[in-house]
Amino acid sequence: MMRSVVVVTVLVALLCAGCPPREPERTVIGGPPEGEAAPAGETEAAPVAEMQITSTAFEDGGRIPEKYTADGADVSPPLSFAGVPDEAAELVLICHDPDAPRAGGWTHWVVYGMSPDIGGLPEAVPPDPVVSAYGLTQGDNSWGKTGYGGPDPPEGRPHRYQFKLYAVRPSLSLQPGAARDEVEAAMADTVVAEAMLEGLYGR
Repeated sequence: MMRSVVVVTVLVALLCAGCPPREPERTVIGGPPEGEAAPAGETEAAPVAEMQITSTAFEDGGRIPEKYTADGADVSPPLSFAGVPDEAAELVLICHDPDAPRAGGWTHWVVYGMSPDIGGLPEAVPPDPVVSAYGLTQGDNSWGKTGYGGPDPPEGRPHRYQFKLYAVRPSLSLQPGAARDEVEAAMADTVVAEAMLEGLYGR
């Protein structure tokens, strides 16, 4: 009987010697194993949209129509805002020409105190210091006037007119008539998102 047990044990050992070793089971935390698709019904989180500023009057990098310049009606263009972050407390808009032949460029429009859910601005915003209809406050441009002043470049190559939108937190609480430098100083360490629309105009 003992001899039979020894023979069986030897045979089992010989048979298992050629078997591949068994891999240990893997425990995956936080998702499916590498190379496998996620289970049905599970999707990755969609990326958060960046803040945007656009206009139906001109495309980014396109020519600004004469209507919105000193050669035309000189009214502000229509603007749309999207992707404003939830943490924003106020929106600020500055239109600036960095190519103007003056140190620091030329500021054409300064707007602040806008609600984050305003969605944009219509064409021809009045030049009043406070425009209650749209819940906004306007500062002074480089002409020393309140409100929008359109492109008015010297003859030569086209200038860039940059409409920059800022989402800030907390609110700036600025009085009407603030200049660009004053607004930018107040925005220091408060900007949570920004976007730009650039238009070109030349004579």
